[in-house]
Amino acid sequence: MTRRTKRWLVAIPIALALLVALFARTFSAAPLPPVPPYAGPTPSATPPAGMRVVHLPTGIIPRNAAIAYRGGAFSDKRDFTMSALLVKHPRGDVLIDTGFGRGIDAQFASMPWFFRAGSKLHKGRPAADQLAAAGYDAKNLRAILLTHAHWDHVSGIPDFPDVPVWITAEERRFIADGGTITDIARSIPTARYVDYAFEQGPYLGFPRSYDVHGDGSIVVVPAPGHTPGSVIVFVHLPTGQRLALVGDLAWQREGILEREERPWLTRTAVDHDPAGVRDNLLRMNALAARYPDLLILPAHDARPFAQLPPL
Repeated sequence: MTRRTKRWLVAIPIALALLVALFARTFSAAPLPPVPPYAGPTPSATPPAGMRVVHLPTGIIPRNAAIAYRGGAFSDKRDFTMSALLVKHPRGDVLIDTGFGRGIDAQFASMPWFFRAGSKLHKGRPAADQLAAAGYDAKNLRAILLTHAHWDHVSGIPDFPDVPVWITAEERRFIADGGTITDIARSIPTARYVDYAFEQGPYLGFPRSYDVHGDGSIVVVPAPGHTPGSVIVFVHLPTGQRLALVGDLAWQREGILEREERPWLTRTAVDHDPAGVRDNLLRMNALAARYPDLLILPAHDARPFAQLPPL
């Protein structure tokens, strides 16, 4: 064995160890720079007395905190919830996201093999079946409002064939051009995608907004980053409670409260624009500091959803 060969035999495991160490560091805590609490005006709202929200859990995927936010532990097991939220309003109900639908088995089978290999679905009852069993009148459902168009948020759209699906123009283009990540949203033949625009002005630090009913009870703001047309939905209840459905801006609330983005591996795999995600994480962190009672609902964090009434 030559001296050069011996050097290579020593150098290769050292290099591999360094790469492993660098990769491991991408999971360590690295908070984004702190920001001051939101200092702008508190928007007025006049939610009607008959308004309320209903949580519709449709399943879970077991994960861990480490893949959700930097600083999370691999030993910290989390049930990533797949939920829809029904907002009942006298002027028309709105279903925010759909969770798992009736066709989830076929939809999941169409996903890339490596994703299926690392994901174990625990299916619950689809939102449409829960509503039907409760005697809900589907004529009251004005629209499905998507936080974004990934598979686990659009799965149940076929179960509501006559209901328009509200998305931003940016998200509609993403559905058309997003490749395999939007295959399911693109392949729903009954989907009635309808664009809406942010016609109102600034809202809680976000530059534009869309007031669904004109009373401040459901207000949507653009939050691009995870996908080009991702949104955050603020809900103001008659009790005075405020909710913020942030979609997949963060997978768990620590991402917002501790200013921790997703680790490099998951960030690279799922975020269209990581810089946009960071900006909106900090906007929400500033709101959380100003309004400690604001219930922030990352789409896959079961803990805050557990505080909402079931059907």
